[in-house]
Amino acid sequence: MSLVVTAASGHLGRLVLTDLLARGTDPGRIVAGARNPLGLAEFAAQGVDVRHLDYTDPTSVTEALEGAERVLIISGTDFGPRVAQHVGVAEAAQKAGASRVAYTSGPYAQTSSMLLMQDHANTERGIEALDIPHTFLRNSWYHENYTAQLGTYLEHGVAGAAQDGRISGAPRADYAAAAATVLLDGEATGDHVYELGGDTAFTLTELAETISKVSGREVGYTDLGVEGFKAMLQQAAGMPEPVAGMFADVDRAIAQGALFVDSGDLAKLIGRPTGSLEDAVRAALAELDA
Repeated sequence: MSLVVTAASGHLGRLVLTDLLARGTDPGRIVAGARNPLGLAEFAAQGVDVRHLDYTDPTSVTEALEGAERVLIISGTDFGPRVAQHVGVAEAAQKAGASRVAYTSGPYAQTSSMLLMQDHANTERGIEALDIPHTFLRNSWYHENYTAQLGTYLEHGVAGAAQDGRISGAPRADYAAAAATVLLDGEATGDHVYELGGDTAFTLTELAETISKVSGREVGYTDLGVEGFKAMLQQAAGMPEPVAGMFADVDRAIAQGALFVDSGDLAKLIGRPTGSLEDAVRAALAELDA
């Protein structure tokens, strides 16, 4: 019986595979499903069973999940259609005889006002309607959501509309480790919901202060308001209006506490404190300099 990771060639999926292998998991027990299996050649070389799995191709899903014991469904990026895609994977897992599915959702998915959480809420409801034990991993923000923009921040400063809303961020690798823990737990029974976030929350002002401290360059935060931030994303970043609106809505929700998570669930699952924002910025700066 296998541990299946879907969307395994993405940033999170690759980290889950890496974590599973680092814990000594038999590579032959791991199934890595990806739209393009060639992108996982380094894992195949280590003995991981790499299979074609495309959320838009139900046949590939069924074949990839053959022999599945537990399945991690990493949320896709095809907003709207992804709900049916996620639930379809869970249905295939159920038919394959899997004992559990885990899904990477978002904070407070069922009650959040954030537009980005609607697909997560609908996916959760779809999975709940199935006859298979489930675990919802409600991931707060990755530090990488911000550190990936470090070059822009250093040149133009940090801009947004989150006011003093606190963000319980953590490194993507910490969320991957939590997912790996769930996949490896063969003793779990029933359904579980984990609200996952970093140990220390930060505001965007504190993000800017951290970048200043690590880089030695003065970086500030400018709050543009929701409409102003949306306009900036359209004009400066070239985002289409609906996409800019969704990202501006994220900051609106952050200001209202949508990404503040103080459950401690993430640290408990990974068995250690979560990684710090300062360390994440330092690593991103070193990569940028390189």
